[in-house]
Amino acid sequence: MNHERGATGERLANAVDARLPVHDGAGRLLRKSFPDHWSFLLGEIALYSLIVLVLTGVWLTFFFKPEMQDVVYQGSYVPLLGQPVSGAFDSTLRISFDVRGGLLMRQAHHWAALVFVAAIGVHLLRIFFTGAFRRPREMNWAIGVTLFALALAEGFAGYSLPDDLLSGTGLRIAQGIMLSIPVAGTYLAMFVFGSEFPGHDIVPRLYSLHILLLPGALIALVTVHLILVFHLKHTHWRGPGHRNTNVVGKPLYPRFTASSLGLSLMVSGLLVVLAGVAQINPVWKYGPYRPDQVSTGSQPDWYVGFLEGSLRLVPPWETNVAGHTLMWNVLLPAVVLPALLFLVLYAYPFAEQRLTGEWRQEQHLCDRPRERPVRTGLGVAGIVFYGVLLLAGGNDVAAQTFRISVNALTWIFRVLLIVAPVVAFFLTRTVCRALLHAEQDRLTEGEETGEVRQTLAGGYESGHRPVTSFRPGAPRRPLSPPDRPPGSRTGTPSRQHPEPERRSR
Repeated sequence: MNHERGATGERLANAVDARLPVHDGAGRLLRKSFPDHWSFLLGEIALYSLIVLVLTGVWLTFFFKPEMQDVVYQGSYVPLLGQPVSGAFDSTLRISFDVRGGLLMRQAHHWAALVFVAAIGVHLLRIFFTGAFRRPREMNWAIGVTLFALALAEGFAGYSLPDDLLSGTGLRIAQGIMLSIPVAGTYLAMFVFGSEFPGHDIVPRLYSLHILLLPGALIALVTVHLILVFHLKHTHWRGPGHRNTNVVGKPLYPRFTASSLGLSLMVSGLLVVLAGVAQINPVWKYGPYRPDQVSTGSQPDWYVGFLEGSLRLVPPWETNVAGHTLMWNVLLPAVVLPALLFLVLYAYPFAEQRLTGEWRQEQHLCDRPRERPVRTGLGVAGIVFYGVLLLAGGNDVAAQTFRISVNALTWIFRVLLIVAPVVAFFLTRTVCRALLHAEQDRLTEGEETGEVRQTLAGGYESGHRPVTSFRPGAPRRPLSPPDRPPGSRTGTPSRQHPEPERRSR
């Protein structure tokens, strides 16, 4: 009987595969390998945060009203009772205080947005420092950078929807940035806001972007990104059996599927716990937006904090040209700087590969950051540059907290913005080279045993044993002769370096 059932099942599978190659296609897919290292999970955290964002966002759309007409607040929050507020602000308070579970969903949505942008950023850093953007993955890197830009826009649009005093201040800054664009700025601001600021159209327009256009673009690009990951296969660390033509790791089913499902549950659970215990964006404390008011010590979400800092650091420079005023103190930090940032991110893979000559062949093995001192130094310098701008965005809060003059602190940040990235670059490059030399000595001489013995000549020497444990990607032989720095001007490992020994742990 069992033999007959097995034969029937086989005939059914063959009949299906004759028409739809489900079994053969799915079999190859399920056998696909994924590297077993924590650093490759950062992109998954972004994916699962996006899923939480979509689910909580769909729930919130049932209760939020994207309206800017004034209404009289009659909800449960007593301090604002009877106050004129916009329909958007009124519905936000109703979600927070009158809808069961509304505040939990609002805060889970906001926390998921912050984690989503952070996970994309850290995932891009992992790809940058390990060189996973090289051929044939340049287009996937460009898609990731585009996803990061769209995530910033999506976050700002959602942050502005409640029409509270803090988000309204951000919209006012956004309008000022648009107006700083020569000639076209006034037309652009009128097109976006529909009238003089603030008008009655900006929240409904942001709402359409936030729930339709931007999420659709994000989901479409994430889908293309995942398809390319499957098609191009994963990069992986160097090691025994790890070659440029294979991927060593866990099969998609069942090991990777089980671990990925567990990670998704952990991310979702952590976001819900944060939403329950960590208050975020309490709009009722800020109150409704009024054009004649501004929040003292107001800070945007972290991902646009660098723009806030750049606006505070540039001196009030203006130039009149042919009857037009160029506001350099807004145009440079808020338009030119972000444009240059993303231009560098898009162009870097192509520029580095041209300088190193690596564009001629595919690269599927990850670099360790220490093996590329120049690239690692540039990455750390960029992080320091971003960090200085982020800190400068809160110069007023820092000045009040530490009892420092705001003007003095602003000048300190201006100097740091120029000096700190340069220092970080040279320091990082030096540390990377020192780590490589220390690694060469360890591989050549072995690990110290802690034993000291006397030689025949009367001196002392420490005992050593062969190296038996290696980190992911670590070499089994020295990367380069110890009497010269590794690599060329871009930190490329020498082509004459010996291949890693194929030895087991």
